[in-house]
Amino acid sequence: MSSTSSGRNLAIVAIIFVIAHAVLLIGLTSPEKFVFDEVHYVPAARQMLESGKPAQLLNPMHPPLAKELIALSIASLGDNALGWRYPAALFGALAIVAVYLCALALFDAQAGAIAAALIAVFNQMVYVQSRIAMLDIFVLAFSLLAIAAFMRGFRETRPQRWFALAGVAFGLAAACKWSGLFPLFVSLAIVGLTRLLQGWKTEFADAKADDWYRPDRWPDFRWRHVAACFVLLPALVYLATFVPLYGVSLADLIEAQRRIFADNTTNAIPSHTYMSSWPSWPFLVRPVWYLFDKVGDDRIAAIVFLGNPLVLWPSLLALAVCVWDFVKHRSTTAFLILSFYFGSYLALALMPRALAFLYYYLPAATILSLAPVHALTRRALPRWPLWAFVAVACAGFIVMLPISAAFVGTSMQTFNRLMLFQSWI
Repeated sequence: MSSTSSGRNLAIVAIIFVIAHAVLLIGLTSPEKFVFDEVHYVPAARQMLESGKPAQLLNPMHPPLAKELIALSIASLGDNALGWRYPAALFGALAIVAVYLCALALFDAQAGAIAAALIAVFNQMVYVQSRIAMLDIFVLAFSLLAIAAFMRGFRETRPQRWFALAGVAFGLAAACKWSGLFPLFVSLAIVGLTRLLQGWKTEFADAKADDWYRPDRWPDFRWRHVAACFVLLPALVYLATFVPLYGVSLADLIEAQRRIFADNTTNAIPSHTYMSSWPSWPFLVRPVWYLFDKVGDDRIAAIVFLGNPLVLWPSLLALAVCVWDFVKHRSTTAFLILSFYFGSYLALALMPRALAFLYYYLPAATILSLAPVHALTRRALPRWPLWAFVAVACAGFIVMLPISAAFVGTSMQTFNRLMLFQSWI
């Protein structure tokens, strides 16, 4: 990549970050009370600011990094709605930047990468999750940055530097929530499969430059590099985030991991109004209402985690195109999109914990933003279908804004029009 191209990419990254950051800050403090699971994570972050070791740790079921970042914000900006939610807005902007970097690594085209970033914004999920003090947006941002580094390294002859960066980011993602381990496992599976096929001396009879597997891929990348990049580095980074809370006590660190595992695998949790099962998530069957407040005679303030149907439903068709290109043409781009989408999504199907929500689909839904770009730019298609899709996505986002941001507000009449299905209420 030339220095001119690199400079332009840095400029685009900066512009995307500044605009996304500014947009996410608008109306961030509305409402000024706790919303949904903020009731769990903000008190846990406050506790981290207290002196001395607490008798009972709040929210021990998740690793500490995201809560430490919220605590740092509270210490800097105050114990108020801005202090609670600012880190989410910051990392939401970073997540959009990371989508651009993923797309750039896949398509090597700035226009397509910008389109992917816009689609990710307009899918509604990232916007809503970037404006609430929960853990998921932190996991998403670190995971996408790691995936971007992995995708870049995948195409390099010597991927060590990029895979090491991915390993650090994967460790940070897991240090926010254990779901950050899923894309790490996908990366390990891709590397392991590649090395296995190479060990078997597998070759395609009609080999092409864009094949997802090549017998000459990464000639100097050894198993010690795999262990360093995808095991040792993530583990060290992950464990380091526990030190401010637990010190260097090995017994306390082990007990913390045992508690996280126990809490995330138990089914001794009551059912929830907005719980849903993983097969329903791509079809947006059951959203999660974060807020529904009556603020006037015919006015409500609402925040729903739903997803933009004009983005996510057509993107499933684009995903089918990726499957076709992977099977028929062995496309590297299609292979990587499918691997990280299904790896992030189907891993949740294996979880023994029965209580689950649509926002668990956030990482897969955001990676899905890459599929329409692939489907609509393949084989020298004209540019207008992609930008028409972006425009339709934007229209859907604007229509849903009254139920995506509490500061906008809406009437009961508009609310009833937007609730297309009974299961959405």
